[in-house]
Amino acid sequence: MNNLLTVLLMAPTEDQNPYISTIFLVGILVVFYFFLMRPQIKRQKDAKKFRESLAKGDKVLTIGGIHGKIIELKETSALVEVDSNTKIRVEKSALVKDAESLPPQK
Repeated sequence: MNNLLTVLLMAPTEDQNPYISTIFLVGILVVFYFFLMRPQIKRQKDAKKFRESLAKGDKVLTIGGIHGKIIELKETSALVEVDSNTKIRVEKSALVKDAESLPPQK
């Protein structure tokens, strides 16, 4: 990593175009944005959209792998029924998927 920074920050020699290192650095930043930052931003937007679209009666899956059905929604949490008389309160950020979209279990 240190060698890469040294190469990128070196002053151009007489026979080198001074814009080549700048173009190379900008190219690295563009690749970094399109392959790392943009997909992460898209995932965050999709997760936020999913949490805002939650409604009573939706079947969900938590980060911990617990399947359940939403009984009550609050600002930041949800009451999820996991069995006939078992209810747990979880943060909306812990709900990751709509269980209806998961493949059926064997």
